[in-house]
Amino acid sequence: MSPEWLLDGAGEPVADALVLSHPEQYERLRVVCPEAAHTAVLAGDPCWDRMLAARPYRERFRRALGVGQGQRLVVLSSTWNPESLFGDGGGDDVLPSLLPRLTSEFPADEYRLAAVLHPNVWHGHGPGQIRAWLDRARRAGLALIDPLEGWRQALIAADAVIGDHGSVTYYAAALGTPVLLGAAPLAGLAPDAPVHAFVRTAPRLDPARPLRPQIDALLDGHQPPPAPAEFVSSAPGESAALLRRLFYDLIGIPEPDGPARLEPLPLPPYEPAVRSVPLSVLTGLTGSGEVAVTRYAGPHPPPYDTAGDAHTAVHEDTREVDRLALADVVFRYGSADDPRFVSPAHWTAEILERHPQCALAAYVTGPGTCVVRTRAGALLELTAGPGADADPAVYASALYAWLGAGRSLAELVEQGFTVRTQATAHPVSVPSTPVIRSE
Repeated sequence: MSPEWLLDGAGEPVADALVLSHPEQYERLRVVCPEAAHTAVLAGDPCWDRMLAARPYRERFRRALGVGQGQRLVVLSSTWNPESLFGDGGGDDVLPSLLPRLTSEFPADEYRLAAVLHPNVWHGHGPGQIRAWLDRARRAGLALIDPLEGWRQALIAADAVIGDHGSVTYYAAALGTPVLLGAAPLAGLAPDAPVHAFVRTAPRLDPARPLRPQIDALLDGHQPPPAPAEFVSSAPGESAALLRRLFYDLIGIPEPDGPARLEPLPLPPYEPAVRSVPLSVLTGLTGSGEVAVTRYAGPHPPPYDTAGDAHTAVHEDTREVDRLALADVVFRYGSADDPRFVSPAHWTAEILERHPQCALAAYVTGPGTCVVRTRAGALLELTAGPGADADPAVYASALYAWLGAGRSLAELVEQGFTVRTQATAHPVSVPSTPVIRSE
C-alpha cells in the first residue's frame, strides 16, 4: 500500500475501490497514501471465509492426501520472491536443500510431505522445470499441491507448516497450525503490519540441526498466537455479502434478492504417497506377534540414532533400476485383474525368477491388501484388520522380518500379526486358506 502502486501519473487513485480485510490496513493506507484512502472498502476475505467453512472436512482432505492414522502432514510453503523459501536471494536454495534431508530424516510412514508453491513460481520457471527440480522428492512421497485449487485444503489438513513471509504461511498461523519459518526476510514488509510482527517473532527452522526433533518439539509445545486470526479478517463469514454489495453499487444496479454465497472448497482427488525410490527399511520383532517397521526414502542414510534389522524394499518401477538387483523386497501397486500382469500370483513368481537375490515379492492390490510370494514358494494375501491403514507394502516388509527372525508361516496364518509404525499399530490377518505352493 504505497503511492507508486495506488496512484497514476496524475496522482489519482488507479482503482475505484480498494478492498481491505481489516481496519488496521485502512489506518496504514491513510498514513502512507491518503490520496487513496477514500477508495477503501472493508469487505473481509473470501479466501479466509472458504477455509473457515471447510474446516469441518479436515479429515476428508487428509484422507485425500493419503494421510493415515498416526501420520503427521508437514506442508512446505513458499512465496515467489528471491528471499522466499524457494528463492536464493540469500545465497542458499533453502527448500531444495531441505527436501533430501526431510525425506531422509522423517520416517515415510509417519510423516507425509506436501509443497505449496506460489503460482508465480510455477509461471516464472514453468511446470516442467518445477517438477524436474522436485522429481526426487516427489518419487520419495512429496505431494506437489495445485497452486490455485488445492493449497487451502492442504493448509486445513496440515499438522505443521514450514514456510516464509508469504500469505499462505500467515493463513496457516491464522488457522492455528504450528509454523516454522525456513526463510524470514523483513526488508519488504511494512514495519507496522501484522505480518511483520509475525515473521519477527515466529519460531525459526535451524537448518544446521536435525529436522525431525524441531518439528516434533514445535508440535508438542505449540500455542497458537492470536494475532494472525485476529488480523486476517474483521468480518469473517461476511465477505460474499460485502463484496457483492460493493460490485453492484459500482455497476449501479440492484443486488439480487437471494443471499450471496461462496463456492465451497472442492474435495481434492485422492493422491496417496507412492514411493518409487529405494526404501531403507528397519525392522524388529517387539512382541510375540508384533513387528515394528520404519521406512526411510533417502537419499541419505537413516538417522544415526535408529536401530533395527535392515533391508531394502524397491518399487518395480523405480528409476534406480540398478537397485532392483540388490532389493530384498520388490513391490508394486495395481489392480488384481490388470491383464498386463496376468495376476498377482503370476507377477510375484515372475519377479522372484527375474531377481534371484530377492526374498519376497509383494503386489499391493488395494488400500489394505497385498499378495506376497516368498522365496520358498508360499503365496499368501495379507489383509489389514479394522483400523489399519498403512501402506500395504509395509506389511510385506513386516513379513520379511517375521520370516527372517525364524517365525513360521503357520503361526502367522493362525494368529496374524501386528505391524507397528512408531506409535500406530496396524492389525494384519491372513485369510483362512492363504498358503498356496507355487507350481
